[in-house]
Amino acid sequence: MSENTRTSDESQDDVDYLVIHGEHLVNSILARMSIEDIQKIMKSGAPLWYQNEEEGMSPLHAAAYTRNVILAKTLIECGAIWNAVDKLGNTAGDIALSYNDTEIYMIIRGAGIRSELLLSLLSSRGVEAANPASLILRATDTTASGSTDAFLHSRLRYTKDNFGQPICMLSIDEEEVGVMMGWEKEIMQSTVEKLYFNHPNLENLKVLNIGFGLGIIDDLFQTHGKPPSCHVIIEPHPDVLEYMKETGWFEKPGVKILQGKWQDYVESDILLGFGGFDIIYTDTFSEDYESLRQFFEHIPDLMLGTDSRFSFFNGLGATNALFYDVYTRISEVHLADLGIEVEWDDVDVIAEDVEKWGKSREYFTVPTYRLPICRIKPVT
Repeated sequence: MSENTRTSDESQDDVDYLVIHGEHLVNSILARMSIEDIQKIMKSGAPLWYQNEEEGMSPLHAAAYTRNVILAKTLIECGAIWNAVDKLGNTAGDIALSYNDTEIYMIIRGAGIRSELLLSLLSSRGVEAANPASLILRATDTTASGSTDAFLHSRLRYTKDNFGQPICMLSIDEEEVGVMMGWEKEIMQSTVEKLYFNHPNLENLKVLNIGFGLGIIDDLFQTHGKPPSCHVIIEPHPDVLEYMKETGWFEKPGVKILQGKWQDYVESDILLGFGGFDIIYTDTFSEDYESLRQFFEHIPDLMLGTDSRFSFFNGLGATNALFYDVYTRISEVHLADLGIEVEWDDVDVIAEDVEKWGKSREYFTVPTYRLPICRIKPVT
């Protein structure tokens, strides 16, 4: 027998061992065996990352199904993958939610928050951390939907869907992807109302918006009461800039358009020369959470004062309730580290027409949008 053949056989034996013991662990949990027996199986080498072939069920999924709080906590502490999804697209956290099992859900949610905060910290220090438990907040997509450079070289199409709502689309591998869609208007309306509510400087607002898209929120800034005295828009995409020219934005009084990425201007004399803003909003396409976190760090320098308010399109991870919850909490923690407090308001988006997506890839499927309104935390 050759060395290569022997190595191949040994590798297959290792795989078979892991599959057998992983299957045994999942089935034992579903059979509600005692925690002591489960721990023995774990110590025998059963992989906690295992997911069975038929359903994609992991040990943590099984613990959620059997509503075993102690076992769920034990699995997490021993390294179970908090964000593994089964073949129906459900995490163990989703299963816990379906049972209204808050205790198990919070255990899994806590694991996700801790994992992502740690990996975000390592990333900010330039440390690469390959971790299977970090799957949702890092961009691995090199297409126009996940890469800023690819997006800026893509062609966009402004049109209307079958219901007459405006949409901005791009094509990726023959799939239509919405850059921005008309159904988001309700979210934008609620955002502007919250940003403007009881603002002491309504008669002389200075507004900064990052990312024009369809111009929904910029239209609202212009029409919700008195137009801003200063309205700065940063937009990098050439097709969007052309659309803005065609729709008259370059001639609007009080509007200043900075052509480029926010990274090109955020520390420049051009932007800082405006002297700070009362209202700041950002909604970029193709950037991941790490890019948003980096923008957070500039917010205190961009705010005019303690009455200034900031918001962002809170949409990362929004195709899964657990991922969305974890992402929302992480953003709150990172903003708090900068001395910024967040108030959350819930906007029901499930009531919108179920056909709002048309032929576009769905990028927001949770029923409730968590709307953030951010302010500098008062000094006590």
